[in-house]
Amino acid sequence: MRLTKQYGVLLRMSLMGIPARLGLVLTIVISVTCAVGVLVSMLAMGVGARREALGNVRADRAVIYSSDAQNTQQSSLAKDVAAQIPNLPGIRRNANGKPIVVFLVGAFVQARYKSGRQGGFLVLGVTPGLTDYRPELHLTAGRLFNPGLHELIASNKCATEFENFSSGDKKHVRGGDWAVVGNFDAGGAVGLCTVYADAETVLSTFARNTYNEADVMLESAGEFSTLVEAVKANPSLHVKAEHEADIVAENMQQLNGILNFVSFFVGSIIAIAATIGAANSLYAIVDSRHRELATLRALGFGSVPIIAAILSESIVLALPGAVIGAAVSWALFNGLAASPLNSSFHLAVTPALALLGVGWALAIGAIGGFLPALRAARVPVTAALRAT
Repeated sequence: MRLTKQYGVLLRMSLMGIPARLGLVLTIVISVTCAVGVLVSMLAMGVGARREALGNVRADRAVIYSSDAQNTQQSSLAKDVAAQIPNLPGIRRNANGKPIVVFLVGAFVQARYKSGRQGGFLVLGVTPGLTDYRPELHLTAGRLFNPGLHELIASNKCATEFENFSSGDKKHVRGGDWAVVGNFDAGGAVGLCTVYADAETVLSTFARNTYNEADVMLESAGEFSTLVEAVKANPSLHVKAEHEADIVAENMQQLNGILNFVSFFVGSIIAIAATIGAANSLYAIVDSRHRELATLRALGFGSVPIIAAILSESIVLALPGAVIGAAVSWALFNGLAASPLNSSFHLAVTPALALLGVGWALAIGAIGGFLPALRAARVPVTAALRAT
């Protein structure tokens, strides 16, 4: 009998015997379900965080910052350089004919959560034109800040989590009180506390004289290459341009790295436990089939088909756990709000994560079934017959 036919017969016999070994089978399914469910649920945090951060990203927006900086926080744009940026080609103009360019400077301030613990974030000083650059910004209370005054506007996220960030409050910043004159929503990206103030006032308060970046609205997404070429053609500027999406992704790297590390670390521990549980169950299944395997060996069935059939059975038994684990994760955690590391977002269980969970389950099944399969193939026929 050919190996493929032997393999088919053995696999069919293994699957037909599942009802008789239901307890051991359920042990494997439940173990894999837990492993997949934990991994998918935790990875859904990273996916949700990225989705939230990219919620307002537009292809027709770009960020310009100094070419020697690794990121926008380390960038420094002198005012003589900033004065040349609005003249670059490809930049859209507003209804008044002015280029839509907003210069931004970030300054760290401390704040107290309503729970009582201390925290902090960047106050973003911006030049006029914020609402042109970010049309998704919608005031829900109060008004915009006035240039030259110690005024700021805070996102509703700030007003919800921190003290003294509701419209009408006073916030102590660098030796003085600043008036919170408005609160706003920022479209799809609501996970981080965001505070805007006048750029020149921020520069004066924090004794600085350079911006961090220039945010520009392009005439169209296709004009990005025009902007990049213009920047490269003027080396005296010492700046570079990147898509808004790339900047947001770079800013998310640290958070995503932490979330993914924790997810795979915890998921791996659960997976190891599931693999051991699957292996023990399969050892018990193999031991319960000694007579059956011995008889098949006596009839001429080889070791290779036996190993392949046991491995396939282990993988097949892992698949229901993958499906159930992914389904439970989606039912319980998809859309669930989370607030780790001073950020807020909704978990997102995606088809890609479900497929990753299936791969995780297949790996558990293959690894867990390998040693029991070898044991099944190596048991001498006479020993197996005597044992039964």
